[in-house]
Amino acid sequence: MSQPTRRQTLQGLAGILASAAAPALLPSWVLAQDRFPNKPITLIAPWPAGGASDAIMRAFGESASHSLGVSVVVENRPGAGGTLGATAMVNARPDGYLITQLPLGIYRLPHMQKMPFDPVKDITHVVCLTGYTFGLVATADAPFKTLKEMVAYARANPGKLEYGSTGIGTTPHLAVEEFCQKAGIELNHIPYKGSAELMQAILGGHIRVMSGTTEFAPAVREGKLRLLATLGQKRTKGFPDVPTVKESGWDTITESPFGIGAPKNLDAQTTRILHDAFKKTLDDPKVLDLLERLYQPIIYMNTEDYTRYAVRTFEAERATIERLGLSKKA
Repeated sequence: MSQPTRRQTLQGLAGILASAAAPALLPSWVLAQDRFPNKPITLIAPWPAGGASDAIMRAFGESASHSLGVSVVVENRPGAGGTLGATAMVNARPDGYLITQLPLGIYRLPHMQKMPFDPVKDITHVVCLTGYTFGLVATADAPFKTLKEMVAYARANPGKLEYGSTGIGTTPHLAVEEFCQKAGIELNHIPYKGSAELMQAILGGHIRVMSGTTEFAPAVREGKLRLLATLGQKRTKGFPDVPTVKESGWDTITESPFGIGAPKNLDAQTTRILHDAFKKTLDDPKVLDLLERLYQPIIYMNTEDYTRYAVRTFEAERATIERLGLSKKA
């Protein structure tokens, strides 16, 4: 066999050096994928600090950090109906270090107003974990004790009864709007930035009725508030004597799964690492205790199922918004 020429040898060395140098030309976040995670992860809670949603996301983050080996730092970005986490995903680097809670409203608001994100194309749906239980709650001194009595009061006093929710376009808001259409009543909507602010408003007597999550449970048990009805398919475990809205006579059912999302184009390995860490939180006694106290069921979906859910829900929300006459203007 003939020996390589000097020129051939130099060309071979140049190729080896070029190959060795190639990784240096890649973005740092690409190089870090094989050792993800190697620094703290930011988890956006798109609600104010101090509320039930904030507490749940902090519990999930703390539990997941044990599996990931790095801190999961919760960052509150309240406002815009809980969509600011999804907004952050649009231009974020797909490296797994910025993730967010995905409330149901992200599939709804793009049908109501112009939004900077597409909830299907711009997000990697990592894992679904749980879902809210919603209820209609009144002050203890309200002139009605049941949902039927509230409807009668609203009919006798059109436009005079106010209710609060966690923001325009959120599930608690739209659930009441749909209920009002079916009940033939008119209520004045007062939006708040989150459940903590909403609770302060109703406990302070600024509103008579609220539509929200089970953060109202302690106040109901203490007699400060009255739970008129819940909005799920079945009665809530913590309040078995309280009927659903459907049982009260109006076919309105509202359930709201949510989970964790990341920017689009997140690679499969990083997605799997995040999925596995957050799935494991559903075995954590501290997380399970909090979910039980807030009457939130486990609603687990893997990445593939959660992605299919997102596609279905985005289209279903379009139909709901059109039915309620709330579609954005062209």
